[in-house]
Amino acid sequence: MTPAPLSRKQTILGLLFLVIMWGVNWPLSKYALRFTPPLLFAGLRTLVGGLLLIAVALPRRRILRWRETWRIYVMSAFLSIVFYYGFQTVGLKYMPAGLFSAIVFLQPVLLGLFAWLWLGERMYGLKVVGLLLGFAGVAAMSVGGLEGGVSGIGIVLALASALSWALGTVYAKRSTAKADPLWMTAMQISIGGVVMLGYGSATEPWPGIRWTGSFIADTLFISVFVIALGWLVYFKLIGSGEATKVGSFTFLIPVVSIACSVMFLNERITLNLVLGIVLIVASILLVNVKPKRLKNASS
Repeated sequence: MTPAPLSRKQTILGLLFLVIMWGVNWPLSKYALRFTPPLLFAGLRTLVGGLLLIAVALPRRRILRWRETWRIYVMSAFLSIVFYYGFQTVGLKYMPAGLFSAIVFLQPVLLGLFAWLWLGERMYGLKVVGLLLGFAGVAAMSVGGLEGGVSGIGIVLALASALSWALGTVYAKRSTAKADPLWMTAMQISIGGVVMLGYGSATEPWPGIRWTGSFIADTLFISVFVIALGWLVYFKLIGSGEATKVGSFTFLIPVVSIACSVMFLNERITLNLVLGIVLIVASILLVNVKPKRLKNASS
């Protein structure tokens, strides 16, 4: 069940879609939180996205193989969905969004380390420098978040969010030969949505949601394009290529997020933003350039 490798054009289009969708997710989610408690929103958008993927996967229900693979679905759901979104949602209450997101985007660095340890991907000097530059770029763009104060609990939750995302990606990559990628994505998102919606229902009031037209449209857009298609494309890219290289492109997500905030939320372009973009571009180039000695070894 190992997925067929993507062509260069498919990879570029997939990365472009992913970066744009996950980039606009931050300002869209921030807007939606004006109308809903956070955990109920996290569970609602995730469950809707998961159910949409299940509907798409139903014609292939014979390869679900639930009895054989349910442990994979559950483990992946907790690592990539429940822990990632849960730690993120709660952690944003304790520290500024800018600083929190900078710590979360330590994920590509952790992913590079874990892919080297557990996936057998090569690690070399340029890749290490590139990953660190990418993290530095995100930190530079988010440095304004320091003005709001630093919380020890917030830092721990941000690190936990980054760690769970990285571990979930590696686990999904290792499981591609055991579970159908479409069913795995659909089940992990649906299970994660059920867990978060259940916890949100126990701790937050449903009457706190204001079902306005703009909130419904916002939630449906996130459910379809950010959650369902976004995670499907992400795991397709991870399954087809090097996890570290795909992870390096996620450094661009805060760039898109901030650009949207500048255009639609009247935030200003700063020197830190420009510096961060330069560092991130350098990071992606370094991670994706193979040293001559490795090219000669593979030829």
